[in-house]
Amino acid sequence: MNTKTLRNLTLAVGATALLVGCNGLGKMIKKQKTITYDVKPNPLEMHGDSVVFTVSGKYPAKVFAKKATVTVTPVVKYSGGEKAMKPVVLVGEKATGSGQKISYSTGGTFSYTTEKFAYEPGMKVAKVELRAQGAVKKKTKDFTPVEIADGTIVTPLLVRNDEKGIAAKDAFVKTTPANQTANIYYVINKSDVRASELKSDEMKNLQSFINTNINSQWYEFKGINVSAYASPDGELSLNENLAKDRAKSGSKALMGEFKKNKNKDQKFGKEESNYTTQTTAEDWDGFQTLMQQSTIADKDLILRVLTMYKDGDQREKEIKNLSKTYTEVAEKILPKLRRSVLTVNVDKKSRTDEMISKLATTYPDSLSVEELLYATTLTTDQNVQIQILQSAEKKYASDWRTSNNLGVALLMQNKVSEAGEAFKRAEGTANGNPILMNNLGIIAAKSGDRRKAMEYYDKASGAGKEVNYNKGIVNIRDGKYSDAVSNFGDYKGFNKALAELLNGNTGAVATTLDASTEKDMAWSYYLKAVAAARSNNAAEVNSNLKTAIGKDGSLKAAAKDDAEFIKLRDNADFKAMVN
Repeated sequence: MNTKTLRNLTLAVGATALLVGCNGLGKMIKKQKTITYDVKPNPLEMHGDSVVFTVSGKYPAKVFAKKATVTVTPVVKYSGGEKAMKPVVLVGEKATGSGQKISYSTGGTFSYTTEKFAYEPGMKVAKVELRAQGAVKKKTKDFTPVEIADGTIVTPLLVRNDEKGIAAKDAFVKTTPANQTANIYYVINKSDVRASELKSDEMKNLQSFINTNINSQWYEFKGINVSAYASPDGELSLNENLAKDRAKSGSKALMGEFKKNKNKDQKFGKEESNYTTQTTAEDWDGFQTLMQQSTIADKDLILRVLTMYKDGDQREKEIKNLSKTYTEVAEKILPKLRRSVLTVNVDKKSRTDEMISKLATTYPDSLSVEELLYATTLTTDQNVQIQILQSAEKKYASDWRTSNNLGVALLMQNKVSEAGEAFKRAEGTANGNPILMNNLGIIAAKSGDRRKAMEYYDKASGAGKEVNYNKGIVNIRDGKYSDAVSNFGDYKGFNKALAELLNGNTGAVATTLDASTEKDMAWSYYLKAVAAARSNNAAEVNSNLKTAIGKDGSLKAAAKDDAEFIKLRDNADFKAMVN
């Protein structure tokens, strides 16, 4: 290099240094390490799929050049890319242009909150870097980038997507009442059973039922009740005895019908122990009912007499005083009150569980919809349940429960698309049933449409606790942790413990998990470790992580990159576990 060239280069360097020094940027660059920055939260935190943070900085006195403008840009750097935030502009006290003023003589501070931005998976392992550029007039100078935050807490993503579907109940009953009743009517002041009464249509029907079903496996004869009555005319003491005698004769007559069955093993109805009797000496209630149903001209007048006089004898006397009317009553009403009501209590039995289970998979068309729905409760095999429900839907497509319950079974196998199709088929006949609304909400949630899911869940009010549980999952994903705790209610399990942790109640995590059926899950121990980390209890972190990793080796890598444990990355025990 010749002497002239060397001289020119020296002059150029000197001029540059002079310019930088004169405009104050050089001094700022030299003193940039005296500038302090802070970021909150640190590590960053994801809430509701988004991240937002606040950057603050402090410039000491005699650092910020009077005519300088400094543009500070926070940049989130992560695997797969980086995301620059909107910059904040700082200006010296004599600088032109707008921005936050920083005094040269006294220094100053700034605070800046970023816009909310969408979380991306790579941001779990991220760093926040501040990039600043100073400018005076047309001269610019870049400051050394400064890292101010490390990692992103993504604990809300631990929420278990175990939304609870609701299967519609079957109306299957193992027994249905099949009671049989017949009346025996008596002549006034008599208690003997006339032969003609045993040949009445009522008695013939009762006799036929007994003969046909007394030995059937499908009918259970449980007991016989005989209620005997006397009409409310005549002396009370006479009527009391008359009613008792009619109870005896009615029982004896029915016992005779049972004894016609020659089967020696069949004892029901042939013994007095099968019978219970009741008597009513003056059947004023029956009298009033028959009067109300009658076409007797003065029935309203007679009914008023019944309400006016509480004493039975007085009522009878006043009604008899109605002369002509009483004659009509005596002919049309009173004879129907002189009776014994024979009631054979019978239960009709349904198919046994064994029969239903077998037919549900071999001859499903032979079963009612209630039997098919009930059959699914007799097995824990999800494939068998689906098979039964597919048969039920095929035969009883108009019953929304078949499609709905099929959808729930498919959900349990994580066949979300097929489950959604089944729920849509059910929607056509469910008429907005809250149970189905809950299940449609699950499909919306699993499709990522949380707003639509909550709309469905709101329509599912009253369907069961499952609805609020499902709302709680959406609450966590939306970053509404207090709402999640409330919706999980008295449920004990991982998601409730997670909501409590995110809502700031780290102390409740272990209590909730230990009281749940999910306490032995690997992720439950992992969550306990997170709670311990937030409480700065390194020993508990390591103890719970050791158990979690022992149950699920994949949690070693999860813990290594989890910003919840960032303070423990230099802890020897922690490093030994995750490396």
